[in-house]
Amino acid sequence: MNILIFGSTGRVGQQLLTLGIQAGYHVTAFLRNETKLLSSTPSPLRIFQGNVLHETDVMEACKGIDVIFSSLGTDRSDTLSKSMPSIIKAMEHHQISRFISIGTAGILNSRTEEGKYRFQTSESKRKSTKAANDHLKAFQALQKTCLEWTIVCPTYLPDGIYTGKYRVEKNVLPIGGKEISVPDTAEFAFSQLNDARFIRSRVGISY
Repeated sequence: MNILIFGSTGRVGQQLLTLGIQAGYHVTAFLRNETKLLSSTPSPLRIFQGNVLHETDVMEACKGIDVIFSSLGTDRSDTLSKSMPSIIKAMEHHQISRFISIGTAGILNSRTEEGKYRFQTSESKRKSTKAANDHLKAFQALQKTCLEWTIVCPTYLPDGIYTGKYRVEKNVLPIGGKEISVPDTAEFAFSQLNDARFIRSRVGISY
């Protein structure tokens, strides 16, 4: 299986790289600067150096790919939502159906106010809604496609340790959920390669 990872230098992205390589897949890391990859990243790893905001780079990187993971952040400049149209276009062009992304719990459905997202209610403790709005735009763009997407939505995300024990729920955050570690988030996201339960859904994840 050929896997492409956007956001491969981030905390979750690094974990996804490792999991993919350990599983024996052919993994490509898409990044602007290859020196940002940690020296501990296992080999073999293919690197595609490009800019996710450049449609031609994204289109070229998607050649021969079977599954795409994204752990792109908002980068305080709408990088996520601005890159999504190019990613969708490239996936449709190259007939790639599976897309697994790391989102934010803010775009999950509110449990207390029907018709609203968590970041629009008192359920979210974040003062700024900029990142959540960017994730929301990306989610809404995916909804308009026929792609088999899954958005894994962690709440507070400390580095933490791997436990393998967590709760997940479709489209909402598990009741009382307050945090989830980076390693556990990455493991669950990676497990979606062989899990069809959450296709075309957001997934809340927490302890």
